[in-house]
Amino acid sequence: MARVRGSLRRLTSAMALAIVALSSEASSDPIEDVYKGKTVRVVIGYGEGGGYDLYGRLAAQHLGRMIPGKPTVIAQNMPGAGSKIAARHIYAAAPKDGTYIGIVSQAIANDALIEGAVTKDFDVTRFAWLGRITSNVDLGVTLHGSAVKSLDDAQMREVVIGGLAAGTNSVMVPRLLNAVAGTKFKVIQGYKGSAEVTLAAERGEVDAIAAIGLPGIKSTRPDWLGEKRMNVLYQVALKRHPDLPNAPALGELGKTPEGNKILRFIASSSEVGRSLFVAPDVPPERLAALRKAFLAMIDDPEFKADTERRRIEIDPLPPEKLAEIIQETMATPKEIVERVKQAMEAK
Repeated sequence: MARVRGSLRRLTSAMALAIVALSSEASSDPIEDVYKGKTVRVVIGYGEGGGYDLYGRLAAQHLGRMIPGKPTVIAQNMPGAGSKIAARHIYAAAPKDGTYIGIVSQAIANDALIEGAVTKDFDVTRFAWLGRITSNVDLGVTLHGSAVKSLDDAQMREVVIGGLAAGTNSVMVPRLLNAVAGTKFKVIQGYKGSAEVTLAAERGEVDAIAAIGLPGIKSTRPDWLGEKRMNVLYQVALKRHPDLPNAPALGELGKTPEGNKILRFIASSSEVGRSLFVAPDVPPERLAALRKAFLAMIDDPEFKADTERRRIEIDPLPPEKLAEIIQETMATPKEIVERVKQAMEAK
């Protein structure tokens, strides 16, 4: 009988422990239950090696530790159409469960406004932003040995300049400069990312790189600045960056007040920079968890140490401010947008 009683006590204890475990599991964080054991993808709208790839992979490396359930986070390059393939994939095709995060062209709103505020593929005004990792000033540059060393040179002679797809700064900016600032850029478009254009410039296939991010240069090619291995023709910004006081910003290059408004419209994209978003239909509680994880990542000591070691610039902005920037872009007067369209279509 004593043996039976002991067995019953052990069985009762085991059952009690099981009930406690089940109760604990049932009361766990529902967001943790959603993400535990899952894979989250950071979809990068460009090829490997450029600035978007740098920041997309940085987020993929650190964000998983901050999301409840600690899912595996991987980077996935999806280049094409100036990052619109990635944008439409997240917006329309990918699961709306918070496992797909995007990083696409900082000029995506400018391009959407030029094409029409709402395209058949996505509505940029409905992107659910997680936050900005950094602002970004795109530069138009030639390499040190080039005969084209300034924008004045580009006004005197034809300059073959490498770009990506229509709707990106790499195509819009040189075409608009041709229209309103008298430059003679010949845009060769179709490259998948700034890394490809850079390689083309090094091989002598193009004279200039139309848009390469300053933060990416500081991280991956610091000698370009320190040893002055590049000539900066222009900055896609409203005002000159402190590190480049001698290179003109778009906001000052228009020959007329209208020309300045056109260029400032494009230059405003620098404030969007390298930002993360999800589709608008992601459940609110998951969106809130991802935004909280983003903020935690930005403030994380390990993240900060990594960015300092790799000389990666961080200039964060909350999602609410990003949404305001997008709305301000979309409120650009129609006459300016029409003028931009005309300039883009000009040969």
